[in-house]
Amino acid sequence: MPTQTDHQIVADLIAEQIDFVTSVPCKQLAGVLELLDQSNNILHVPCNKEDEGMGLCAGAYMGGKRPCIVMQNTALGVVVNALATLIQFYQIPLPMLISYRGEVGELVTVHVPVGPALEVVLSGDDVAHDRATASEHR
Repeated sequence: MPTQTDHQIVADLIAEQIDFVTSVPCKQLAGVLELLDQSNNILHVPCNKEDEGMGLCAGAYMGGKRPCIVMQNTALGVVVNALATLIQFYQIPLPMLISYRGEVGELVTVHVPVGPALEVVLSGDDVAHDRATASEHR
């Protein structure tokens, strides 16, 4: 069931005129994805892999849409090439809503080594980013 934060995220996307979102499944953002599926303002196209999502967003942008991708931070390694050689090279504006996995208390241990690398990878690839915490949305 979507939370108030999930509703606010989707409302913010709509307010920013995002009209195309692609995503891969994400337990932490399941409420957002549910609301995107129900939205009449945003076309939500799930994808199989995050780098495929980058391609979908590039195509949507070239077709006149304002895209966004929803993904987990642990998949950032999958998208580095598409981000640098497609999105950045062609100067495609692409907001990325990225859930943060791998913090202290993470139950899925495979996420632990990759999680903290998110901000390092984004900074190294010259991607502007900001991190919201749960306490900011209560």
